[in-house]
Amino acid sequence: MHILRLTALLTIVIAIAGCKSNCDSCGSSAPKSFSLYDGKTLDGWYPDVPDADDKPDIEPSFIIRDGMLVSKGRPLGHLITKKSFKDYRLEVQYRFADKPGNCGVLVHTDGERPRVLYDMFPASIEVQLQHTAAGDFWCIHENIAVPNMAERRKGDPKNYGGKKGQSRHIKNLTDGSENDLGEWNTMIIETLGDKIRVWVNGDLVNDGFDATAREGQIALQAEGAHVEFRKLEMTPITALTALTAAKDLPKAE
Repeated sequence: MHILRLTALLTIVIAIAGCKSNCDSCGSSAPKSFSLYDGKTLDGWYPDVPDADDKPDIEPSFIIRDGMLVSKGRPLGHLITKKSFKDYRLEVQYRFADKPGNCGVLVHTDGERPRVLYDMFPASIEVQLQHTAAGDFWCIHENIAVPNMAERRKGDPKNYGGKKGQSRHIKNLTDGSENDLGEWNTMIIETLGDKIRVWVNGDLVNDGFDATAREGQIALQAEGAHVEFRKLEMTPITALTALTAAKDLPKAE
């Protein structure tokens, strides 16, 4: 009888331990990752393409093809999430499908019109995808600071900002983190409060603070290059990934 009771007790203890290690089975409120697109439609997004304003039959700049979200590069514009987000980790797996070129992921975006820059760009902080410059920041009517600012941002510090004519470009920490053309890259963008931290293929490429925006929509660019996205996965966070843990970040396969 004692053996049976001991066996039952051990079974209960194991079950409880298993529940604690498996958030799904015990109803934990731990943050859950989710995809920003369903692989079939652009539900949850809307295009903001100036040339389409008076040409409703114009070729779309963004499509779903073979389960991937594709920026065709032209007509120029943005694809913007309908929802706003803050305090998250965004995993972006992308590649240039044809020739190298320009594209970007805009965070803390204000999707409202009128557009604030060059009649096309919404207020935001752009994380650059441009080939050989992945991870650069571009400030668009918002601003952000980084360490070694004078070395990575041109011009008079009094002219740092996001408006036309101001010093809006902040170079990344390394241009050697991208894979060869045609191969997949993984970019991780983490935002928490006024901080934005970015990795490319496991390398820390930017680490910003004092951002003037802390939440907003997310936008993908059509800026001349054909770019494929096979993953846009978001996870709510309450802390940034430690810089020493970069080796544990996802990488493209």
